[in-house]
Amino acid sequence: MENQKLPNTTAVLILGIFSILTCCCYGFISIILGIVGLVLAKKDTVLYNQNPDLYSNYNNLKIGKVLSVIGVVLGTIYLILMIWMIVTFGYDTLQDPELLKEEMNRYFGIQ
Repeated sequence: MENQKLPNTTAVLILGIFSILTCCCYGFISIILGIVGLVLAKKDTVLYNQNPDLYSNYNNLKIGKVLSVIGVVLGTIYLILMIWMIVTFGYDTLQDPELLKEEMNRYFGIQ
């Protein structure tokens, strides 16, 4: 019998890659894609653990899982950073680059 491929491996890889690529979209998209990738990876991991000799692409699943975790972490960091900037400087200040530069210089004590 020929080895089969795990059903969601390609989707987990793609979601992990896009999770990292979209981490600068205020973090929301990255977190969502990463969590979906992790859920699919969990399903395939359970399937693989039931019969490891039947499947051949478990390494790709592990890579996709790692990429999804990295995407979730980066998205969370960026989301926390954006919330901190909105709370500290205000949303209107973030819309004006010159005003934001002045406020950041004042906040960090740069002359």
